[in-house]
Parts: sequence; structure tokens; C-alpha cells
Amino acid sequence: MHTTRVLIAGCGDVGTALGLRLSAEGAEVHGLRRTINQLPKPIQPIAADLAASGPLPALPACDYLVYCAAAKSRDLDIYRAVYVDGLRRTLAALPVPPKRLFLTSSTGVYGQHDHEWVDEFSPTEPDSPTGQILLESETEARNAGCPATVVRFSGIYGPDRNHLISQVRSGIQAPETPIHYSNRIHRDDCAGILTHLIRQDLLGEQLSPLYLASDDAPTPIHDVMAWLAEQTESPVTQWREVRRGGSKRCRNQRIKASGYQFIHSDYRSGYAAQLER
Repeated sequence: MHTTRVLIAGCGDVGTALGLRLSAEGAEVHGLRRTINQLPKPIQPIAADLAASGPLPALPACDYLVYCAAAKSRDLDIYRAVYVDGLRRTLAALPVPPKRLFLTSSTGVYGQHDHEWVDEFSPTEPDSPTGQILLESETEARNAGCPATVVRFSGIYGPDRNHLISQVRSGIQAPETPIHYSNRIHRDDCAGILTHLIRQDLLGEQLSPLYLASDDAPTPIHDVMAWLAEQTESPVTQWREVRRGGSKRCRNQRIKASGYQFIHSDYRSGYAAQLER
């Protein structure tokens, strides 16, 4: 029986969680990243810098390429090097095209900011240069010469992503007005959704070229922080607007219709698990 071969390019937090899941299900997983000493077994390491210029080392043939790189800086040259050029260089270094490419993108490609609901059919008119580069990356994936599926994640949180909790613990709270909706997805659901889609493809199910991946509960950031303050018994000492991106609400019907069941369907579930750690 053929062993499923997966190459995870940009094998950081999400990629490692994905690789461990797939390895446990019997897949042969290679993880490409700049520093490989943090990669756990049984992920097979490949040392390469996706942000560097020049060709990558020859890569092993794979059934699935999961490109989930994350730029360490919002510098536009680095963004383009990682999300556009890095994807192109990774595809060029493969001996044969993969059966399917999965690209992780972001809801930063949406420019909506008046609390609108957005989904896979909503227009993408990002109001930031970084959002425009992410759209370029999606176009690159669609033109890769193999079947491609883009997964747009909303704000990722989870283990070792404690920025919001740290703000709350330091006494910062977002004001109730102006209302600003936030959307999030737990790191484990990022890995869970990618695992689910690979499983679906292996079973011969028809995949969509695009999924929006966010939990069930778009919530005003004030409400999230107020709940965290209550859970951590953190008094409010400073009111400060906390925003990233426009105020929109992400709809996840397509990924749920595919049969995926969220591990953490809202922020209370995900952050409760995080606070327990």
C-alpha cells in the first residue's frame, strides 16, 4: 500500500502540529524550515530558508505540499519573499508536481470593516499591502500547475500565542465602543482542518479551491478581553483600542459542511484550555 508523502514547507507551529497528526496516521512527513533543531520526530527535517533568494535544495517527491510559511516581519520585501517567491521556489524544487497543493492564507485579504459577514464568495479588496501580497500568493497557488486548495485562517491563537492574555494580565482592556469584531481559530483547529482536507482528498472527495477557516463565534474584542479578565482575575487599569484588520465577521459554513467538527468552537473553549496549561 502506498504511504502518503507530505512535505510541509514553513513547518512552524501549525505545520508541526499538522505533521505530528499526519505521522500518527501513517504518513511520511518532511518538514522544511530554516532551523530544524526544533522539529520533533518523526517529522523528517529539511533545512532551507524560504525568504532567501536563489533556488532551494532538491526536495523529495510528495503527494501533498502544504505551504504554511509565516513571515517573521511585516516588511513588504520579506512578505513577498516568503509568501510569493518562496512558494514559487518550493514548487520549482520538487521533482514532480504534488497531487495537491494546500496554501494557508489569511482573512487579511478581506477589506471589509463595517461588521459585515464574509465568506468564500465575498470580494477581496485588502486595504493593506500585506493583504495584497497574500492575494498574490493565492494567485500563485492557483497557477501552480496542480490542483490547489487555499485555506484562509483568521487570527490564530493557542499554545505559546499569549499576546492577548498578557495584555489582559497587564490591565489593558478594549473599550466597548467603537465595536470591533474579532475572529479567531485555535492552532489545533488549523492543523485539524488541514488534516481533514487531506483525508477527504485521499478518500476521493471533491475539495473546494477555497475554505475560510474560523471558529463559530466572531466576537467583539471587548467581550473576549472582559471574559479573559474575569478568568484571570485581572483588574482593568487602562482602556486601549486593540485592533488588527477591519471589523468583520467570518462565516465558516463551507468547512463545516465538508464534515469538519471544531475542537474549539469559540474563544471560551480555546482560551480555557490555554489558561489551564
